[in-house]
Amino acid sequence: MNDIIVIGAGLAGCEAAYQLAERGFRVELYEMRPALLTPAHKTGMLAEIVCSNSLGSENKNDRVSAAGILKEELALMNSLILSCAEASRVPAGGALAVDREKFSALVTERITNHKNIALIREEYTDIPETPAIISSGPLTSDKLAEKLKGIAGERIYFYDAVAPVIMKNSIDMSKVFVSGRYGRGDDYINCPMNKDEYSAFYDALVYAERNVPHDFEKGKYFEGCMPVEALAERGVDTLRFGPMKPRGLTDPRTGREPYAAVQLRQDNSEGTLFNLVGFQTGLKWPEQKRVFSMIPGLENAEFVRLGVMHRNTSVNAPAVLDEFLRLKAKQNVFLAGQITGVEGYMESTAIGLAAGINASSLLKGENLRSWPRESAIGSLINYLMTAEPEHFQPMNMNLGIFPEISGVKGKKERAEIHRQRALNALGDFLSLND
Repeated sequence: MNDIIVIGAGLAGCEAAYQLAERGFRVELYEMRPALLTPAHKTGMLAEIVCSNSLGSENKNDRVSAAGILKEELALMNSLILSCAEASRVPAGGALAVDREKFSALVTERITNHKNIALIREEYTDIPETPAIISSGPLTSDKLAEKLKGIAGERIYFYDAVAPVIMKNSIDMSKVFVSGRYGRGDDYINCPMNKDEYSAFYDALVYAERNVPHDFEKGKYFEGCMPVEALAERGVDTLRFGPMKPRGLTDPRTGREPYAAVQLRQDNSEGTLFNLVGFQTGLKWPEQKRVFSMIPGLENAEFVRLGVMHRNTSVNAPAVLDEFLRLKAKQNVFLAGQITGVEGYMESTAIGLAAGINASSLLKGENLRSWPRESAIGSLINYLMTAEPEHFQPMNMNLGIFPEISGVKGKKERAEIHRQRALNALGDFLSLND
């Protein structure tokens, strides 16, 4: 007999199930894959990641980034996802990047071997009457989404795009150079372009043929996963100030900063695969090969995964969720992950963790407690609760959603104050919940 149902075994669902199971509750975790796949997922592994193998920046030396603060909070709370990410990481400069297959395998092993978790491989198509967490993700099945729509009202559609991955041994290394920005590390392969090369590439990109969305899908993009071709449409130099910015890169062949540059980041532990950083795309596959092969060094690149674009789904969180991540209309059902309106792997993990801990209080018959506003997790939840419902958009972790600090001008100093306040507030919160 289960104590609670968790629907969806992505990052948020696995984290929520694990947090509940570690607190002694019996969890039924439903996952529809591999019997029913999504347009983006390719396997039946739990916590499969598809958009990028990067789980966000870290700034390990000073921990002054919002993403770094969030990871510290997750570490304090024994996050399953973070521990598996650390165990499967690959070099990526100041970012936490993972070998996708190893990461998913670790999560799958930890979940399936937990004595308090029963993994059920089938689609769950209704809203449970018993305590539950819905963490079905941005590609929630149509049947469940329709049932959720009946309770939560209008859904928000936006597109999410996936970047291509290539074989390292197909890169012409004579045309590229290995370096991080400002000479920090050697975790990136840089493909430099001069002005003429960039102009030709830009023209090919903006006029390339794209996949046409279904009529029921509206072309709303989240900024963090903007397709590179849509970004290019904003102006000829937009890419040079975005994913193709040359700032901090010195081409050793010229001793100068290139006009533009495409960065490639390691995608697996062996270093045989690299992804095109910031090159999420919805171009048709033949067009991707044609256009991206114009990048210096990638003329004969072997693409092992081409980009895809798919619809994401999230509820209008400030209108339908309470401060504990429960549906206002059904308060024994929590939502977690990207379906709540957060964006990013670690953000989804954090909301899954919070939903799991909140649900454990409900199951114990305790009063649910609000997460501290000063913490990264509390700031994410606060955004979901306080954003304007009429203009609600998905949100990444960033210092702008923390409580404002006045009288401090330096960005690094402000960030360190945020960090100290966040960890102190979270420590107090956890001690009261023990």
